[in-house]
Amino acid sequence: MTTTPATGHTRSWIFYATLLVLFWGVWGAFSALPATKYGYPDEMIYAIWALTMIIPAAVILRGQRWDRRPAATIYGLLIGLTGAGGQLALFQALTMGPAYLIFPIISISPAITVVMAMVLLRERIPMLAVVGLVMALAAIVLFTITGGDSEGSSGPWLLLAIVICVAWGVQAYFMRKTATLGVNEATTFGWMTISGLLLIPVALISLGGIPTDFPWQAPALAAGTQVLNAIGALFLVMALARGKASIVAPTTNALAPALTVIISLVAYQTLPTPYGAIGIVLALVGSTLMVYADERRGEAPTPAVLEPSIAKDAR
Repeated sequence: MTTTPATGHTRSWIFYATLLVLFWGVWGAFSALPATKYGYPDEMIYAIWALTMIIPAAVILRGQRWDRRPAATIYGLLIGLTGAGGQLALFQALTMGPAYLIFPIISISPAITVVMAMVLLRERIPMLAVVGLVMALAAIVLFTITGGDSEGSSGPWLLLAIVICVAWGVQAYFMRKTATLGVNEATTFGWMTISGLLLIPVALISLGGIPTDFPWQAPALAAGTQVLNAIGALFLVMALARGKASIVAPTTNALAPALTVIISLVAYQTLPTPYGAIGIVLALVGSTLMVYADERRGEAPTPAVLEPSIAKDAR
């Protein structure tokens, strides 16, 4: 299995979080093309996404040992089902309520991750990182606020949005939890892939079958964009295995939309809304503060006598 440094603290998460932001930032900018250009159903896009998860899973599983412990299986399934189940619930919510109200609710999921990590894993972050955290969470909300009336401000979609928010926040926490148990990334991502594939029939049943009246460009474009999503998910697992969930989750959730806005600005020649512009600034400053605080913490001496549980739990 993949080992964890005895210091219990590694800054390599920054590298994988950067790759995650790059892949999810590009994916976010072009993910809507299959639906907007060809009217391709979201359920089919989900099915294609689940299939593209096989690609990074095959890469990460090569030469890796599958963790057969019951804890690895349970947490792996919890991670996969909360992620894939949240995606399916999102499709349903978007058919019932306005996206400009649904996404701001969902975007608060890192706050749930942070609270769970601090309470259950006893993660502590410096005050400088707390300031960055607040700025990142504010940026996440600003990125998803769009103009529109208040029609549909309540209804069944609200409950679904809350459920998705909780599911994705809990998923990120479980990813970090598996790392503390010594479960390698290959096993975790393998269970994520299996869970996503298991829910494909649910998506197809809700759609009424596989549609055949779309040109081949539609599924091809969906596959091209969703493979970026799948690879980004792998980098999320790797980043959370190496860094604090209370820092990784809000940082990536703030910077990926920032990159999406910038790419969209160039590709579609559109200007960001005032909310989007402020969100970019908050995301960049907030993530910089969190990374800087994490760097300083990593440089500080941490004698084993002060943190005996770290050496004891290291694998």
